[in-house]
Amino acid sequence: MTYTDALHNLFIADDEHDPLSFPPPSTDALKSAYEMIIISSSGWRKVFAISGDEEDRSDQVADCDLILTALAAVAFARHLDTEDASVLVGLDARPTGRVMAEVVVRTLLALGCSVRYLFITSAPQIMAASTQEGCDGFFYISASHNPIGHNGFKMGGEGGVYDTTGAQKLMAIYASLLDDGEASIRMVQQLNARLDLDLYRSTLKRVDADRAWSLDYYSRFALVTAAKSSEEAEVAAFKSALQSGLTARPLGIVGELNGSARGASVDERFLSSLGVGVALYHNRPGDVVHPIVPEGENLNLCRSLLEERHRDDPSYILGYSVDNDGDRGNIVYIDEASRTAKILDAQSVYALAVLSEFAQSRLKDPDGSLATVVNGPTSMRVEAIARIFEAEVFRSEVGEANVVGLAERKRAEGWAVPILGEGSNGGNITHPARVRDPLNTLVSLVQLLRREEIANLWFTRSALERPTVYTLAQIIESLPPFITTGAFSPSALMQIAIDHGELKRRYEALFCREWEERAEVLTQMGFVSYRVYQSEGLECRLGIGEEYRTPPYTGGYKVALCDIDGAEQAFLWMRGSKTEPVFRLMVDLCGTDETTYDYLLAWHRSLIERAATG
Repeated sequence: MTYTDALHNLFIADDEHDPLSFPPPSTDALKSAYEMIIISSSGWRKVFAISGDEEDRSDQVADCDLILTALAAVAFARHLDTEDASVLVGLDARPTGRVMAEVVVRTLLALGCSVRYLFITSAPQIMAASTQEGCDGFFYISASHNPIGHNGFKMGGEGGVYDTTGAQKLMAIYASLLDDGEASIRMVQQLNARLDLDLYRSTLKRVDADRAWSLDYYSRFALVTAAKSSEEAEVAAFKSALQSGLTARPLGIVGELNGSARGASVDERFLSSLGVGVALYHNRPGDVVHPIVPEGENLNLCRSLLEERHRDDPSYILGYSVDNDGDRGNIVYIDEASRTAKILDAQSVYALAVLSEFAQSRLKDPDGSLATVVNGPTSMRVEAIARIFEAEVFRSEVGEANVVGLAERKRAEGWAVPILGEGSNGGNITHPARVRDPLNTLVSLVQLLRREEIANLWFTRSALERPTVYTLAQIIESLPPFITTGAFSPSALMQIAIDHGELKRRYEALFCREWEERAEVLTQMGFVSYRVYQSEGLECRLGIGEEYRTPPYTGGYKVALCDIDGAEQAFLWMRGSKTEPVFRLMVDLCGTDETTYDYLLAWHRSLIERAATG
C-alpha cells in the first residue's frame, strides 16, 4: 500500500518496499562513503545524490549511503539510552530525503522506539515540537542551506540540536559502528528484516495527524515566543498592540519559499493571525526554482515578486526567502523613495532584529542586565547598537549550538538574553526558541515598523531626529555604518588544503611581521594596535599563539584592529566550515571607507593564501 500526505498529495512510502533489501556492500565501500561525510554539532552532511553531483535533483541514494543513514539512526537510539524512546522524525524537501526517512523510521521502529513521523516539516517546527513533555529527541534529515544534492542529519532534543558534549558522544557512537564494519552492515539489514510491518503501517497512517499536532504546537510556540510570555493575558495584549498598529497602517509580506519545507508549515496562518497580509510563492515542497542559500542574487526572485505585489497593494513592503529546512530566512524590502525592492544583507537583518528586541526589553525593564550572544563573524555593528541600549555582546564560535549554549550560560549568570544568533548568516533566535526561525525575524521587523514606541526609543537614544512615519529604509539609514564581507560572496570563500593549526601558526608569523612593515599605512588608516580573539565552542579567548587554542585547532580566529584609544574599528576573521568543504573569511570595518575595506580584505586573503602554501 502507498501512503501520501494530505497537505500536498506527496508520496510518503510504500509499505511493501524494503529500501535496505540489497546485497551487503563491502566494508571498504562503506568506509569510503563514510569518509565523505562532514560531521559537526551543526549537522552531518554530504552529497547523497547517487551521481555525486551536488546539484543533482535525483531522488536515488547509493546502497552504502542508505547503510550510513541506518547506522546514524542506530547511533541516535543508543545515544538516547532510553527504553521505548519517543522520537520525532522529519525531513526537508530535498529529493533524497524521502527514502532516507524511510530507512530512519524503519530502523528506529525495529530498535523499539516510538516514532512520530512528521514527514516534510521545517526545522524550527520539529525542534519546537521536541520540547513537548514525553519527547526524548528528534532526528531531522536535512542539509540546511547546502546545494540540493546534499543531505544529512540534525539530531537533538528539547528544542535544539545537541550541544558540543552531546554531539561528540553521538559522533563517537557512530564512529564505533563504522569500525565494526561488516557486523554493523549485517545488523542494520537484520533489524530491517524483522521490522513489525503492522507497526510501520500504523506509523505511516498517523503522519497527517502527527504533523497536524506539530503544526498546532508550533503555532502556539511561535506566538508565545513573539509575545515573550505564555500568560494568556500578555499574549492577548501583544496581539492587540500589534493589530492596532497594523490596522492603522496595514503591512503585507511576500514569502518566496523556493520549494522548501516551510511550504508545509504555519507561515500563512500564523502571520495572518497577527493581522499581517501574506502572499506565498513556490510554497509547494520540492518546487525549488533557484539555488538554496537565501543570499545575494538568490533573493532576486523574491525582490521582483515583492515589487509586483507592491504595485497592486502598496501595503506589501517586506519579503523573505528561506533555505530548504526553513530555519534561515533573509529579507527584501520596499524602498519607498524609489518604489523598488532592495535586498537587505544578512548582517543588517540581524542588526535590525537586535535593535527591535533590545528596544522592547528596555521598554519593559529600563535598567536590567541586557545582552545578546553572537558568533565570531557577526559585524561589530551589533556592539554599536548594544551601546545605545546599555547592553553587552558575548561571542562564541560559529555554530548554532554554540550561541545557544553560551546564551544559556549567560542567563544562568543573571543576564537577560532576549535575542541571539549568527549575524553573519542572517536570521535570529528569539528566546525561548533554540533555533533560527524566519517567523521570529519577521515579527521583530513588523513590531519595529508598526509599534511606534520601539523605533521612537531607538531614535531618541541615538539622538536622531524622529521622522513622522517610520519606514524600514529610514531605520536602516539610522544604523551605525559598517562595511562587511558577505558570508557567501566569492571574496569570503577559499579552498585550504593544509592543517588548520599549521595555517594559523604561519598566518600569525606573517601578520606580526607585516604589521610592522605596514605600520605607516595602517596608522594613516587609524589602526595603531591589535587584539587577537580565538573562539572554540562557547569560549572566546583573548590572545595570540597556540596556547590560546586547542587541538584540532579548527575554531574561529579574529584579529581586531584598534584606534589610538584602543577601540576596535575593524576585524579580520577566518575559520574552516564544519558543514561544507570551504574555508571562510571576512573583514568588518566601521564606517564607509571602501578603500580601507578593500585594502584590509586583500591583505587578509593574501596572508591566508601565503600561509596555506608555505
